[in-house]
Amino acid sequence: MAVVYIGMGSNISPRRKYLKEAVTCLQKEEHIVVKKVSRFYESKPQDAPGPDYLNAAVKLETALEPEELLDVLQKIENDLGRKRPFKNAPRTIDLDILLYGDRAVNSPGLTIPHPRMFERAFVMKPLLEIEPDFKNVYHC
Repeated sequence: MAVVYIGMGSNISPRRKYLKEAVTCLQKEEHIVVKKVSRFYESKPQDAPGPDYLNAAVKLETALEPEELLDVLQKIENDLGRKRPFKNAPRTIDLDILLYGDRAVNSPGLTIPHPRMFERAFVMKPLLEIEPDFKNVYHC
């Protein structure tokens, strides 16, 4: 089982409901065990239009390969009404694989670690809440 960290965000109301439903969906997945969920944090959109985001991080364990996990996350996004009319459009839910064990992936549809995650407080603040030791590892 790999230890994986997921970043979550929503900027379409009801934001809190979408985040909670995404966690519930993850908990129902056969090959996923949710270990920790951060509190929810407000953030301004970066490089995107729309209202403020509500963000969180999730620690999970999974036997799924990164691409299989991405498929599960995109299905959850679609089930929760995510639309992609243009790049960085407002969204009901956004689920990103931040870290997948110690693996690095660089394919057309998936990059792990997630690009620019270390530069973004809306990612690092909830992530450091659930894994404070990352501060020493990643020099945040």
